[in-house]
Parts: sequence; C-alpha cells; structure tokens
Amino acid sequence: MASRFRQFWSEEEWSFAPHERPTIPGSPGNFDHPNRRRIAYGVIAVLIGLTGGLGNALVQVNTIQLQGALGLDPTEIAWLPIAYVMTNASINLLLIKFRQQFGLRPFALLFSGLYTILAFAHLFVRDFATAIAVRGASGMAAAALSSLGLYYMMQALPAKWRLKAIVLGIGVPQCATPLARLFSPELLAMSQWRTLYLFEFGLAAISLASIIALRLPPTQKLKAFEPLDFLTFVLYAPAIGLFCAVLGQGRLVWWTQAAWIGWALVIAIPLLALALWIEHHRANPLLNTRWLGSIDIVRFAIVTLMARIVFSEQNFGAVGLLTALGQNNDQFGTLFTIAFIASVAGVVMSAVTLNPTKLTHPIMYAIGLVAIAAYADSFSTNLTRAPELYATQAVIAFSTTFFLGPSLLFGMTRALQQGAGHVISFIALFGMLNSVGSLGGTALLGTYQVVREKAHSAAIVQNIDPTDPQVTQRIAAGGARVSGVVGDPTLARAEGAALLSQAATREANIRAYNDVFRLVAALAAAVTLFLALLTWRRARRARAAAKVQS
Repeated sequence: MASRFRQFWSEEEWSFAPHERPTIPGSPGNFDHPNRRRIAYGVIAVLIGLTGGLGNALVQVNTIQLQGALGLDPTEIAWLPIAYVMTNASINLLLIKFRQQFGLRPFALLFSGLYTILAFAHLFVRDFATAIAVRGASGMAAAALSSLGLYYMMQALPAKWRLKAIVLGIGVPQCATPLARLFSPELLAMSQWRTLYLFEFGLAAISLASIIALRLPPTQKLKAFEPLDFLTFVLYAPAIGLFCAVLGQGRLVWWTQAAWIGWALVIAIPLLALALWIEHHRANPLLNTRWLGSIDIVRFAIVTLMARIVFSEQNFGAVGLLTALGQNNDQFGTLFTIAFIASVAGVVMSAVTLNPTKLTHPIMYAIGLVAIAAYADSFSTNLTRAPELYATQAVIAFSTTFFLGPSLLFGMTRALQQGAGHVISFIALFGMLNSVGSLGGTALLGTYQVVREKAHSAAIVQNIDPTDPQVTQRIAAGGARVSGVVGDPTLARAEGAALLSQAATREANIRAYNDVFRLVAALAAAVTLFLALLTWRRARRARAAAKVQS
C-alpha cells in the first residue's frame, strides 16, 4: 500500500486496477481518497472554478470603469472581453488531446502557471494592443482552469456521485459573474483597474500553489496528436474568433455601417467550411461532423444556443435597464448578493436532484422559469429600481446554473455512447455554444433594444407639441430647476427643453428594455414548449415499445 501511495505522487506510469481506470484517456483515475483529502480536493475545485470564472467576469462587469481608467472608447473597451472569448471558445479543441498525450500533471502545471504569469502581466499593461493580447492569452489559460476545476471536484465526491460532481464542477464558474459585481466596486475604489488585476493575480497564484500541493490522480496516456489536428485548429480558431468579433462589435459599430464586419464573415465562413470538410474526410477527426450533424445533437445545439441567449436577460437586460435609470454597480450590492445566493442554490439543487434518465426535464424547467421571470420584468417603469427585480433576477440566476450541468451531461452521455473519440467533438461544441452563445445573446438583445428604442423615441417625440400647455409647463418646470445657476431666461428655457428631451430618451429606453424582456420571454417559452413536445413524444414512444414487448 505504501509503495502504491508513493507511486501515486511520483512521475511514474500508474498501473491501474480495473476500478481505477479513467473514464476516458486524459481524465483522472477513479481512486478512493480519505475524507480529509476529498475535502481538500473540493476546496481547491471551488477555488480554481471561481478563479477561472472571475478572470473574465471582473472585466465584463466593469467595462465602463475600465474604459475611463484606460482612456478607451466604447468600441475599444469591448474588445477586452471579446478577445477573451475568441480564444476561450476554440482552445478546447486541442486541450483534451494535450491531456491525453502528456498527462494531467504537465497540463495542470503548464496552464495554471501560464494563467498566473498572464494575470501578473496585466499589472504592467499600459496600452490597448497589449491589453488585447493579454486578455486573449488569458482566455486560453482559463479554459484549462475550467477543466481542472471539474476534475478536482470529481475527486472530492465518491465514485457513485461522479455525475453530481460534474454538475458541481461545471456550475461553480457560473457563480463568478454575480460575485464579481459584489466586490468589484470596492476593488476599483482602491486603485482603479490595477486592483482588479492584482486580485485576479492573487487568486491565480493561490490556485497554482494549491495544484502543486495536491495533484490530481494520474491518467492513461496515449499518442493523441496527428498533423492534421493542427491544420484544423489553424482554420477553426480564426473562424470562431472572427465570428466572436462580429457578434461582440456588431451592435456597437452597427452591422451595416462597418465594412470590416462583412470582410470578417467573408473570411470566417470559408475557413470554418474548410475545417469541417477536412474533418469530415478524416479517419480520426477532432470534430466528428457526421455525429455533430445527427438530429439529436442538432437539437441539443439549438436548445443550448437559445438558452444562452435567454440567460443574457440578467447581464444585459436587467443591468442595462437599471443603468438607463441612473444606477450603477455601487447600487447593485443587494441585488447581486441575492443573485449569487440563487446561483449557488441552482448548482446545489441541480446536483441533488440530478436524474441521468431525465436530463431534459431540468433543462426545460430552467428555461421555463426564465420565461416567467422575463415576462414579469417587462412591466418596468421609470420608478423601477433594483428591489423590484430581486425576485425575478433570483429566479434567472438560479435557472442559469440549474441548467448547465444537465445540459453538459445530456451531450456527454451521448458522446460516450458513441465512443471516447466523440468526447472531443462534444466538448468543442459545448464550449463554442456557451461562449459564442453568450456573445450572440448580447448581440441579439442589444440590437433589438437599439431598434426598439429608436421606434419608441420617434413615437414619443412625434407626440410632443411645443404649443401643448402640458409640454410648455414641463419645459418651464425644467427651466425653473436650473434658474438658480442659469440667469438668462432663454437659456433656462433651453435647459428645460433639454431636460424634457432626456426624460423622453429615458422613457424610450425603458420601453425598449420592456420589449427585450418580452422577446426573451417569448423565446424561452418557445424553447420550453419545444422541449415539452420532445419529452411527451419520447414518453409516448417508450409506452408504445413497452406494450409491444408485453
């Protein structure tokens, strides 16, 4: 026993007992651990998961503050989270084979160390180009941290709860966004953007130390890489990156106004098509196009993509509405405390109630809850403040984390049924859908909000008649508010008209966000009905098959 314990911590090849073999090459072995070690694995899993999630969340929720601190305009600051997603969405294509060929220990040390170095490099970023490069590299390293957090969580629970561990491991990083909104105002107050990056570096350094102190069990190695893998990646990664750039910047520079959007699509579509063509004709593809094109996986992709769009209601819709009403991160403390608690509850409830034979049900329930909450939000007014959104945003935060674990397991079980080689295809698809889907959700909802705001502004302005006594009275009241600092009556009246214009713009934005909420509710309801129909049809077929057998 002592010799096997020493071998566990050494660099020697492990001789696996039958029950210790990894589920697939590249994942850790299934070992029995004492309770103290399981607790340590669980703590490290939470630490790594939050570290990987906070890396992007801290930037994403503070773009306005970072824009001022770094002296960037709105389109420039938007490139920081986009660069992160561009690399994060595609690197999973190679990470699995890296683990399979070189083992978990080099994988863990290399990428956690790289993430720590990059987080430290943020402290010395002084120009726009360097910031983009560092965020892009951080996206690659963070993708590896997500896998590590999942693997550590799998070691924290007994083998019989392995699926529950996967749900917990994939859910922890999703709690990072509401958590980032809780304490980032205090970090920014200390020393602007440098404190954010210093905090990220501190988390990364602690995670690296933890990984060094308590390693993952060994895995089975095999020769995984083939020359064509790198050709596929060279084609696939730029294509996904260009799609991310278009989705992230389209509503800011406007879709039909920036010529580079068209050129980006002209380049991205052939690159992706060529990558898929190469994979379609390979004996051992990275992306199994035949399986990815099956009706079951296509349905999964559509549902997951639509889910990521409707889950954008919180970060774009609710936050956008409150921002339009004059609130900021400093006033969101209680709202996102509730959202964070609800997110944690969603992860825990998803793991506790997990039923591998009914994975569609929690997905359907989660999206259905979003439909109800978004519809309730669609009755907002200019008197709406954060307390009026506590209940609905708690429901959406809960649904976001409740959905993710069953969604991952739904696709993973189908990939494993087809063979371990399909796992790479599924992980690449799942990572791409979640990363690109989040950008796509913001792009869709943001574009719709702009269109509806213009329509409502035109309608409101059209009904404002300067000769209307109510309008005249409103302008005079606005002028009276500034008369203490503006002595000229003409200028005071002009200021009153400007204040009325601002009120009209605010009202148009509120109505536009209400339209966004109704769109989210409609999309979520449609997906819920679609899943209910599939569930009903599957149950009817099962009953018919049971009757035939009896």
